[in-house]
Amino acid sequence: MRSVTSFNDSWVFSAGFTAADAGTLQAGQPISLPHNAIELPFNYFDETCYQRAFTYQKVLAWRPDFSGREVSLVFDAAMADAVVYLNGEEIVAHKDGYTPIEARLTGRLREGDNLITVKIDGSENPEIPPFGGRIDYLTFAGIYRDVWLKITDPVSIANIKIETRDVLSDARTVSVRCDLANPQGLSFTGTVSALLKDAAGDVLAEVAGETAGGGVTVQMDGLKGLSLWDIDDPVLYEVEVELRTGRGSDRVAVHFGFRTAEFTNEGFRLNGRLLKIRGLNRHQSFPYVGYAMGRTAQERDAEIMKHTLHCNLVRTSHYPQSKWFLDHCDRIGLLVFEEIPGWQHIGGEAWKEEAILNVARMIERDWNHPSIVIWGVRINESQDSHDFYAKTNRLARELDPTRQTGGVRYITDSEFLEDVYTMNDFILGNEELPGSNRPRTALRPQQECTGLSRKVPYLITEFGGHMYPTKIYDQEQRQAEHVRRHLEVLNAAYGDPSISGAIGWCMFDYNTHKDFGSGDRICYHGVMDMFREPKFAAYVYASQCDPSEEVVMKPVTFWARGERNIGGVLPLIVLTNCDEVELKYGSLVKRIGPDRENYPHLPHPPVVIDHRHFTKDELGVWGMKWESAEFTGFIDGKPVAGRRMVADPVPTTLEIEADGKTLRAGGRDSIRIMLRALDQAGNVLPFLNDAVAIEVHGPARVVGPTRLVFQGGSTGFWLESTGAAGAIVVTAVSSRLGGVKLELVAMAEGEWNA
Repeated sequence: MRSVTSFNDSWVFSAGFTAADAGTLQAGQPISLPHNAIELPFNYFDETCYQRAFTYQKVLAWRPDFSGREVSLVFDAAMADAVVYLNGEEIVAHKDGYTPIEARLTGRLREGDNLITVKIDGSENPEIPPFGGRIDYLTFAGIYRDVWLKITDPVSIANIKIETRDVLSDARTVSVRCDLANPQGLSFTGTVSALLKDAAGDVLAEVAGETAGGGVTVQMDGLKGLSLWDIDDPVLYEVEVELRTGRGSDRVAVHFGFRTAEFTNEGFRLNGRLLKIRGLNRHQSFPYVGYAMGRTAQERDAEIMKHTLHCNLVRTSHYPQSKWFLDHCDRIGLLVFEEIPGWQHIGGEAWKEEAILNVARMIERDWNHPSIVIWGVRINESQDSHDFYAKTNRLARELDPTRQTGGVRYITDSEFLEDVYTMNDFILGNEELPGSNRPRTALRPQQECTGLSRKVPYLITEFGGHMYPTKIYDQEQRQAEHVRRHLEVLNAAYGDPSISGAIGWCMFDYNTHKDFGSGDRICYHGVMDMFREPKFAAYVYASQCDPSEEVVMKPVTFWARGERNIGGVLPLIVLTNCDEVELKYGSLVKRIGPDRENYPHLPHPPVVIDHRHFTKDELGVWGMKWESAEFTGFIDGKPVAGRRMVADPVPTTLEIEADGKTLRAGGRDSIRIMLRALDQAGNVLPFLNDAVAIEVHGPARVVGPTRLVFQGGSTGFWLESTGAAGAIVVTAVSSRLGGVKLELVAMAEGEWNA
């Protein structure tokens, strides 16, 4: 039977690599995985520092259960050019920084100690996607995902592909294809059985088939009483497949869901109903450690996208992302657009062949995720390349005929080889370019972009971003314009039934190459900062949810009379899903409804308080004496949300907030902790630049520096477990706001699972 155990601990890391030394344990730094080769500053660093070779080594002691069995190491991913050695002998090379590497050790292990050496070359090798041109993100070197020791019998299950049919009927069908691994080429016969289970583990159906040396497909028909997987009720089922042969046995379980997903000329349909896509793009990077964040942080990003931003889709720009992230998207009902690695550049023939392999690896890894509704099989924003993209589309359709393909471009009149025309539409902002005569418009009609005489399935995959980069501490007027641009595009997408939806650029700010961003190695394109703290624009997305999920009321203001150009706070946007918002300012009281005049198509237009709502005498109330204000949100005539904004804010409270109270003791698990400087009414002080000192007592450490500075009134860090279980106490001290304490617990795996 199969055994898969963590292989993350007790590695030795060193800079540089020499093939002659691959068989000798080098002196180096003890580390655990996931690991970034270089722990970087927050910004202003030289990205070439990790673009070189590094060495990871670990001793694997012989175990009796290795005898007569298949033994391998599975690396979930390593960036970017990886070579695995066993006792100095090269085992496998992998030129893909985003998909798994399996290093087969069978027949090469010796009794006693065995040395595993992994060479990681972080150089931007022009033969490997996404490299060869300039890319607007960083590819941090390291073994940045988990590693597993896998032991199976000589014949085992290589992969399982589940396909569902008749999903919208009363009687459904599940097809289970079981691919087998037989690296020694042994002859065998056997049986493959599949059990269908619900979330409680109860068996709902079972089927078996015979195999005479190859893979086998079995099918369960007439399945009744099963639930659909949907974004509001993401019901998952499990198929447990067992292989029994004269050579041994194996068992693998995978999760899946019953759902249909189709992009049509009239929009996107999930389970037959129209659903307007409202999403954001996500990079997988984090401050200081690049890509090297473990399970909890990956899952938390999915939760932020779904439950904080209230998006219904995430695009994995611009590469396959962590299995932990995708698994959680399945569990919480967040749709996914997943794509192959790349950014604008198409390389030579060897490069293209590697990209075609990227398509296969991505799909074969992820084809059972119900959250994934489309495969991106074109290099993001690249020029047309007929033969290349004919191959990527053909391969995707052969491997997975159940999902459509897309190919993200920003050029118009592009050759349409995919099933869905996916377009980065940055027209909003082009009217500001010198010589532009275009009126301000949020999105172009799809046929202006496609150049086709007919409408086709169409999706906006990026907008905003570099057209209007905005920092969390920028002037209020700029942040209000940032908000308005996101509102305008979403409103335009909702108003055009031929557009399946719009995916904004992007979820959060991210580190980038020197050729992009603000010169400090950061692109400030996010609706959140790098610590996932919301900017005002984040509430554009959050406010579109139904009030039953969350009541949202966020005035887009710091409430200071002299913060904007000329002065005042009008026009004042309140991002909300309330029916009305009441403003009290001195003797002035106004209750105002959503601005359906300018945003008629949004589910929940903002309340825009401006000169339309005041008489001349009332406008005089906004005089030289600045007053505090109260905002109250009403639904069905009843107050449901309130916010007080003071005219004389002073530093009052240091708020500390963690994403949870526990983290896993093993596997370099981490949890995000936010610090906020608040005034006497509980509002963030956006211009307080005080420093905060962090101390940690217990089995954890701060990722990055322990002295932080507020940006836009907040700052954050990730707390990482160090391997032991126990109590953790975090203290934060500010010279202006005093100290706060937070208690957490690092839990052993047995306690966590319990």
